[in-house]
Amino acid sequence: MGVQLQLDDAVVHYAWDNAVAPRLTVDPGDTVCFDTRDSADGWYGPDSSDADVLAKGPLTGHPLTGPVRVRGAEPGDVLAVEVLAVEPRAGFGWTAIRPGRGLLPETEFAQAFLQIWTLGADGLARMRRREDIAVPVAAFPGILGTGLAERGAHSTIPPRHNGGNMDLKHLTAGSTLYLPVFVDGALFSVGDAHAAQGDGEVCVTAIEMAARVTLRLNLLPGDAIAEPRLRTPVAPGTHGAAGPYYATTAHGPDLYECAQRAVRYLIEHLVRERGLSREQAYVLCSVCADLKINEIVDRPNWLVSAFLPEGVFTA
Repeated sequence: MGVQLQLDDAVVHYAWDNAVAPRLTVDPGDTVCFDTRDSADGWYGPDSSDADVLAKGPLTGHPLTGPVRVRGAEPGDVLAVEVLAVEPRAGFGWTAIRPGRGLLPETEFAQAFLQIWTLGADGLARMRRREDIAVPVAAFPGILGTGLAERGAHSTIPPRHNGGNMDLKHLTAGSTLYLPVFVDGALFSVGDAHAAQGDGEVCVTAIEMAARVTLRLNLLPGDAIAEPRLRTPVAPGTHGAAGPYYATTAHGPDLYECAQRAVRYLIEHLVRERGLSREQAYVLCSVCADLKINEIVDRPNWLVSAFLPEGVFTA
């Protein structure tokens, strides 16, 4: 059944680079408890403000815990990563709007904004300044990946064929991620944990948090795949709050522009009907609204929707 090992976050790396020495070597079937830093590398605290967003500067690389070498892993194998637990390591999380980043342009959100969330023992993330909003915690690691075959340092910011910054909200406890192996030992790393996120992560951050991520690393020899795959214990869309959903739609020939309009409509609804500021509404869309492609066959009239669980409103 393997053994359980620990890997702290005292040393992290900020790029995919197969020259980084592994911090730990494990056997297939072993379990590792990874301590991970939040995506801002501990910059924010529970009393941070909007001014801290621009003071930090832009993200240049996520802090990743690893790499972990898996004995016997070779190119052409698959690393099967079972997610056993993802737990907050602090009592707060954060979501930031940085002008010029995210789905909506800087002309619509020209000011930096920081939302602090209280992560309680009740499994809810409560929005500071709007205590009537509570988002169920459905924690997952945003970045899981194997080492790249290409030499040199490669950014952690985009998703890649090795996994990387996929931000798949469905990789909660009970799920399994299948990653292609490109280098001897697999060289697996993890980071960028989220307490909750909507599909799309539209303002470019979710509820970011420091976490303890417990994973079992299994090896499937010779079971080559080109890009990541996953298995989830529950159907997509069942991770969020219970109760009714409110959705907006947009149609047209450009999926990105349709996604922008669907989110704009949802922000307008939240401002008008729920009394949120535009910034609070954008943040809420990022952490719990799911973008969906509903129609793609009737070119050029494709349809995109944005679904928000109304159960996050507690009053």
